[in-house]
Amino acid sequence: MYISTHEQLAALCDAARSFSIVAIDTEFLRERTYHPRLCLVQVATPEVSALVDPLEIEDLSPLAALMADEGTRKIFHACSQDMEVLLNALDVLPNPIFDTQVAAAFLGERVQMSYDGLVKAFCGVSLPKTASLTDWSHRPLTAEQMDYAEDDVRYLICAYEVMAERLEQRGRMSWALDEMRPLADESHYRHDRRLAYKRVKRIGSCTRRQLGVARELAAWREGRAESHDIPRKWIMSDEVLLALAKRAPHSVAELRQVRGTEQLGEAEAASALIAIGRGARCPQANLPSIRHGHKISGGELDSVTDLMYALIRLVSERSGVAAAMICSRDDLVDYITHPTRSRLREGWRFELVGSLLDDLLAGNMGLTVKDRGVEIL
Repeated sequence: MYISTHEQLAALCDAARSFSIVAIDTEFLRERTYHPRLCLVQVATPEVSALVDPLEIEDLSPLAALMADEGTRKIFHACSQDMEVLLNALDVLPNPIFDTQVAAAFLGERVQMSYDGLVKAFCGVSLPKTASLTDWSHRPLTAEQMDYAEDDVRYLICAYEVMAERLEQRGRMSWALDEMRPLADESHYRHDRRLAYKRVKRIGSCTRRQLGVARELAAWREGRAESHDIPRKWIMSDEVLLALAKRAPHSVAELRQVRGTEQLGEAEAASALIAIGRGARCPQANLPSIRHGHKISGGELDSVTDLMYALIRLVSERSGVAAAMICSRDDLVDYITHPTRSRLREGWRFELVGSLLDDLLAGNMGLTVKDRGVEIL
């Protein structure tokens, strides 16, 4: 079903809100804009699947109402990008949600399971992937594009029903929903411009003073890119930004000595120089701190975390919860060095592995190799 008018959309969303679950997916483009451009919304209820064309419908308020309806859970697969684009287009974040990719990691599947793999594993259906690199802004859509788009929601409800039953049987539904909850938090998608420097490639090579310059310059870049609705790299690449942060030029002439700044107009170059100056003059006490990742040496900490991770893998094999979902090696280091703030001290993670890790670190439990596998002593 192809939805291209407000009246059709209103009827679809009214019908969808009568169900407790509805499957959602989106198609969008972000290569040429700052915010992703919503090109298509796929909606499936237990009775019907439909393609909503946001390029044809000016008023999407019925869709926003569906996304905000707390009586209808929205089913996604790998929802983060869909949530971001829907928030930007509708000014509403879907809630409540269920992410089948997250749920799969609690049911013996790997973290970041593909949608194809999910449908094969939980619905027994093999999907073609013939239109994955299509231009979704081009109209009219071909029959092949529409079939591909509908497939992205057609099996989500089937997968959800199978997964929900298995999660309930294993007592894992509350764990999965806890893991999904932050994905429905608007702060997850609203980014502070003054923190944008943290996403600059190789920013870890900077001193605190250079970080101060990078913070101001990255915030300036975000503002310019958003106001022009173009990708931030079209304003200034990470490589150029990092070079300017390290050199901290005092004049436009010095700024122009950095290769890649030629794409800046005179006004933009002068504006960037003002941002650089703010960072260069920032009081020492207000400069960003240098955050080093955990660098585990070859000493005792390395050996202990190796042992802890062996335990995590054993628990993963026995429980069916993916090891990467339980924790990373950095999480294990945090558990040792900052135990009170470790996420392994909270919620389902502590329930699953917390007491075992405590026993291991206290010497009350050991690990051994038996039949080429790790066992708890």
